[in-house]
Amino acid sequence: MKDITETSTEMGLASRTCSACETGAGRLDTARIKSLLKQLPGAWKLKEDRQLEKSFKFPDFKEALAFTNRVGLLAEEQGHHPDILLAWGEVRIQLSTHSAKGLTENDFILAAKINDVK
Repeated sequence: MKDITETSTEMGLASRTCSACETGAGRLDTARIKSLLKQLPGAWKLKEDRQLEKSFKFPDFKEALAFTNRVGLLAEEQGHHPDILLAWGEVRIQLSTHSAKGLTENDFILAAKINDVK
């Protein structure tokens, strides 16, 4: 039987689906966070071992807004909702799991899926 670390690596983060979180459950330790961060392409930054963040650049507000809407639909589909900051030509995504008071695998899964949003 495989443990979750092996399964996560073999399947790839973007191919997985976010799972429901129970209050306080699933918070990752620093070693697991660093392991998942290595699997996550796209220059996501780790902030205080509690949050993932990435900025996406666009040529104008209209394209930034369209991207924001696509990310919003994806987040709703996954049942895991990031903080999204929209500005002219930029969208900043911040991910953490409020119920766990830190990062869970769901944050890394959603980050990988956001990387694929066109």
